[in-house]
Amino acid sequence: MSATTTTLVLPGDEIPASALPTGTGKRKTLKLGPGLRHIPPSTVVATVAGALVTDSKKNAASVEYNSGRYLPFPGDLVIATVNSSAAENFNCFLTPHMPPATLPHLAFEGATKKTRPQLPPTSLVYCRVVTAGRDSAPELTCVDPATGKGEGLGMLKGGMLFKVSLGMARRLLAPKADLPLLDILGGKIGFEVTVGRNGLVHVDGGTVKITLAIGQAIQTVDEQALDDPGQKKLAAGILKNM
Repeated sequence: MSATTTTLVLPGDEIPASALPTGTGKRKTLKLGPGLRHIPPSTVVATVAGALVTDSKKNAASVEYNSGRYLPFPGDLVIATVNSSAAENFNCFLTPHMPPATLPHLAFEGATKKTRPQLPPTSLVYCRVVTAGRDSAPELTCVDPATGKGEGLGMLKGGMLFKVSLGMARRLLAPKADLPLLDILGGKIGFEVTVGRNGLVHVDGGTVKITLAIGQAIQTVDEQALDDPGQKKLAAGILKNM
C-alpha cells in the first residue's frame, strides 16, 4: 500500500525537501501534481492553499484544495460532455467555462475507423486526461495506454448527472473514501456511482427514485459537510422511504 502524509500549506510556501517523498527504483523522478510548482534547480512551492499530500510509493506530491474552478491535470478521471464531432475527434466540455477538450474517435477500447463510436451531442463519457496545458486544449482518452483496455472508461448510459464541489469529488475518488452514507446505502440498494474530478457525479440506481435519492444525498453530504452520524441519519431516512 502507498504511504501517504498530509500537511497544510499556503500559496508561496516553499516545500522543504524533507516533506517530499524520495523515489526508489524506477520512480526516482518526483511527480508534482496540481497546486505545486517547480522552480529550478530544486525549489518546490505551493501555488494554492490546501493540504500537501504525498505518496511515497508513487513518488508524487500535490495540494488538495477546494476550488470552484477545475483545472485539468494529466491522469485526472473526468466526466466529459460531448459537444460536437470533428474529422478525428469529439469536442467535449469538462466545465461550462473552459474551451472544449479533444477526445479522439479511436481513443476507445476496440475502436477502428470502421467501428469508432457514434456519440451525439450531450453524450456523457468517462475519460482520463492525457495532456493539459495553458496554451493547448486538454486531450482525453477512454483506454489505458498500457493495456488498450477501457478499464471502466467510456460512454455513460442512463442515470443522472449531479454537480458537487471539487473537494467532494476528490474525496469520492480517494482510494479509501470514508463515506458511511454510500457504505450503508450500498449494502441495501443496488446503484453505480461514477465520479469525475471536474466536480461531476453520475449515478445510476436503475430507477429515477433511487437515482435521485443517491445523487441528492451525495450533494447534501457535500453542501452540509455532514459528519459520520449525520450521514448515517441521512442514509436511514432514505432507506425508510424506499
